[in-house]
Amino acid sequence: MTADSWRNLIEHIGLLYQEYRDKSTRQEIETRRLQDSQTDPEESLPSEETPSEAEATSTPESKAPPQISLLRNSNSRFNLWQDLPEIQSSGVLSILQPDEIKLQEAMFELVTSEASYYKSLNLLVSHFMENERLKKILHPSEAHILFSNVLDVMAVSERFLLDLEQRVEENIVISDVCDIVYQHTVNHFSVYITYVSNQTYQERAYKQLLQDKPAFREVISQLELDPKCKGLSFSSFLILPFQRITRLKLLVQNILKKVEEKSDRESTALDAHKELETVVKACNEGVRKMSRTEQMISIQKKLEFKIKSVPIISHSRWLLKQGELQQMNGPKTSRTLRTKKLFREIYLFLFNDLLVICRQIPGDKYQVFDSAPRGLLRVEELEDQGQSLANVFILRLLENADDREASYMLKASSQSEMKRWMISLAPNRRTKFVSFTSRLVDCPQIQCVHPYLAQEPDELSLELADVLNILDKTDDGWIFGERLHDQERGWFPSSMGEEILNPKIRAQNLKECFRVHKSDDSQRRKLGSRNRQ
Repeated sequence: MTADSWRNLIEHIGLLYQEYRDKSTRQEIETRRLQDSQTDPEESLPSEETPSEAEATSTPESKAPPQISLLRNSNSRFNLWQDLPEIQSSGVLSILQPDEIKLQEAMFELVTSEASYYKSLNLLVSHFMENERLKKILHPSEAHILFSNVLDVMAVSERFLLDLEQRVEENIVISDVCDIVYQHTVNHFSVYITYVSNQTYQERAYKQLLQDKPAFREVISQLELDPKCKGLSFSSFLILPFQRITRLKLLVQNILKKVEEKSDRESTALDAHKELETVVKACNEGVRKMSRTEQMISIQKKLEFKIKSVPIISHSRWLLKQGELQQMNGPKTSRTLRTKKLFREIYLFLFNDLLVICRQIPGDKYQVFDSAPRGLLRVEELEDQGQSLANVFILRLLENADDREASYMLKASSQSEMKRWMISLAPNRRTKFVSFTSRLVDCPQIQCVHPYLAQEPDELSLELADVLNILDKTDDGWIFGERLHDQERGWFPSSMGEEILNPKIRAQNLKECFRVHKSDDSQRRKLGSRNRQ
């Protein structure tokens, strides 16, 4: 394919990636809502049998396979594979089983969405990065932080898309795409880690430029108004690579759920998924690393040790939760007397491996009076103790800074805050993955219908259409959940989601989750066994 013809094809793609992603996730939500309202999940699936009697007379073997130029047709923007004219006229829909048609749709979506993503990347580069006015305003170092290695990312997407396009055009029935995903993930997708790891610097530089350079702010606003951008913001283009690598993993998961079990295609999909998961985790770690380091330095400066000093900064340490609680003073026999004076404020810094207990002192400082390894913490909720002792729990340090056992009776401001502290403080003796016994339990589930950005370290950011197991909930509107596709856990407002009521859909979601992660099962069981010891 020549460079001219390639550019011509890209110009005729219908949707920008941001539009595709929004439409796709909202359609996923509506499909799941429809399924949840049905007795039988299969009843709610849209019909994928299209052939008429006339179409059934022709077979793929009776004529040469037509080529599919999916990028040439602006109306193919994420239409179904089965709606393509070449597919409709071939008669292949009368031959393929419904499950195979669903698989074809899943593979086709991966290809068409990559085309849309490439178009959006191309717009980021040609419309924003290469704009002459913007170049004059930005110092080269500012431009480098703002756009990072986006040219490398776009080159990788182009190469990936060319291979996908070639595969689609080999035959009207797509043989596989996950082998291509695997090869490109292993050999080329490290550019995503570089780009995403720069995200914190990128966001900070963008905010600073908007604040300090009125000319920059004016040019960006004008460029955003161009019809090419379809009302989308500059920042929505900057975050495209991170959104795409995460979405690509979900698209492979969708294929994996539809391929026949114990087949070559299942094996290839599992391999592709595993490699993508490695890249996504590296991207997440890259984002967290810088912000965690800065946060640990800031905390270290605020602490003054009344006890033996503990080094706070460590490459393997990060903050899980911090905040104020009320500590009960005096003997337990006096709990019912003048309770307002029985409690005094303390401040906790909980890290992944350490708890530091402080009292706030003037000058935005904290005086440390006790500490303990996180693995030596135990919590116990006090129940039915009356209003004055509502939201109170016992924190036990099996071995504190003085090498002895210590107990603290702590009061939180609400039920959700108490539960959040208890779950954060208690050592995690399970793997992140749901244990195998839980597939026999009908765990409540929720799907995200409003995106949520985590505000605290123990919270979980949510994307539209995320499905989560509900592990705990509070009366004041918070849920502790575990996302099925990556087993990440955290708190979020219950208003962000809709509970999945159909037990068959919940069971189906769990079954698909176990299948996607089946290659890690034995490793997870071994890890879980070690953790429980």
